[in-house]
Amino acid sequence: METLFDAVEGGENREERLAELARQVSVCTRCDLSRSRTNTVFGTGDPYSPLMLVGEGPGENEDATGLPFVGRAGKLLDNILAAVNLSREQVYITNIVKCRAAVEENGRLRNRQPRTAEINACNPYLQAQIEAIKPEIILCLGGPAAKTIIDRDFRITRDRGKWYDVGGIRAMATFHPAYILRQSGEELVRTKRLVWKDIQNVYAEYQRAMEHRGV
Repeated sequence: METLFDAVEGGENREERLAELARQVSVCTRCDLSRSRTNTVFGTGDPYSPLMLVGEGPGENEDATGLPFVGRAGKLLDNILAAVNLSREQVYITNIVKCRAAVEENGRLRNRQPRTAEINACNPYLQAQIEAIKPEIILCLGGPAAKTIIDRDFRITRDRGKWYDVGGIRAMATFHPAYILRQSGEELVRTKRLVWKDIQNVYAEYQRAMEHRGV
């Protein structure tokens, strides 16, 4: 992977560095997910934003379009961001794996959680994105992202909503939008309330970062 890190270290133009990383991801065969993908899903948004959102991995819609969070979970994420006057154009969004993890059932592909080996194979790309973007805040969406970025023993129900220091970056985890969509009744109300609290705390940190930049 020497070319990967050479690309990260070369120059200060984040767009160019990310474009080169995206090119490398597009031809990656480091794990078996490359065999079944339609498109790689690298990331989208503002590479100069202080806030980076990291999810689990592409689903069917993302695999078809090459863009992260474009299905029902993506629409919910847009609504969560809009609740604190943010849009996906103001943040940077990516996933811990760049190819869809799926299993075939009754002739159809169904999303599954990425395996540890798949996450590890893709982790150099995620770390290179973080190094290129230099976010001040990372919001992990769901347990797998939090286990990858914050702590491998992270438990989303126990540890979400807390701030952690990750190499000088303030990191927090909240529930993945897809998890919220699976809830109903009182559990849905409770989950939404917790996510609302988390996104407010993240936005307050985002505002402080923007004020520090003089924006």
